[in-house]
Amino acid sequence: MTKVMLGIDTSNYRTSLCLAQEDGRIVAEAKRLLKVKEGKRGLQQSEAVFQHVMNLPELSEQMKWTEYEIEAICVSEKPRPVDSSYMPVFKVGEGLGKSLATYLRVPLHLTTHQEGHIAAGEYTAEKRPSQDRFLAVHLSGGTSELLLCERHAAGYSIEKVGGTIDLHAGQLVDRIGVALGLSFPAGPQLEELAKGAAGEFRISSSVEGLTFSFSGPEASLLRTIQAGQISPAEIARATEQCIANTLEKALRHAVEQGLPKDILIVGGVAANQYMRERLIKRLEHPAVKAKLYFCDPVYSGDNAYGVAMLGWMKQKTNIK
Repeated sequence: MTKVMLGIDTSNYRTSLCLAQEDGRIVAEAKRLLKVKEGKRGLQQSEAVFQHVMNLPELSEQMKWTEYEIEAICVSEKPRPVDSSYMPVFKVGEGLGKSLATYLRVPLHLTTHQEGHIAAGEYTAEKRPSQDRFLAVHLSGGTSELLLCERHAAGYSIEKVGGTIDLHAGQLVDRIGVALGLSFPAGPQLEELAKGAAGEFRISSSVEGLTFSFSGPEASLLRTIQAGQISPAEIARATEQCIANTLEKALRHAVEQGLPKDILIVGGVAANQYMRERLIKRLEHPAVKAKLYFCDPVYSGDNAYGVAMLGWMKQKTNIK
């Protein structure tokens, strides 16, 4: 019977289960976006926890449990690999993982949501960073950080070197999207809306070294929406352009400071094709000479695949 790793991730946005072989092949997975009421820009933790509790039994029914041998279980227990990191939603997945590991008598490995994104990026990118030491950009509704990463046998060592001082990139997308009448999360709809823009309307970005801010751009975009003089498509494109321009400036500065030129970009916002193409054009230019690596758009958003692959890394090194 084929051996697999069970990955579990219960984030602010999605309930995810994944069965993956050691070579990275996915044999079964089930995931579901959390439901947000129309016009709302997110969920309270209590509501998100309740939805995970309801989702997990239903998603479990979609998994081919009896066809494979579960070697071990890996679950994201918190958002980031730092002591102060905590969020109630992750306790739902952690509880299920601990219960299943006890029942199945298999090892349980704990990791973090952020490391899961990085692993998903490495395992699904067309090519992974060539060096063990690389930069990662984690862009989502809950994180917008520049990370100095070092790959090792059991996962990653991660040091935050920059990022937002207020709103996250995903929050900017969602808040502007909802203000334009789109549903939450607004990323895919905003990207589609922006395709009808000429790109003539722009707003300024706010970057200082490796840190940046999205609260100013948000205020500017909301004022523009209220004024009603600029089309929704142009506003959507300006939102994308602002995020891409912000990242370009911060990453140029990182390279100038001597940080790695291999840059992995992950997280839900990283699925945006316009941003990808713009960053490649601006940062892989001979003047900068960075090399960008992008997660497969299907796994840019929250998922348990990266968590499962981290489980294999930990299992092979006997680290729990």
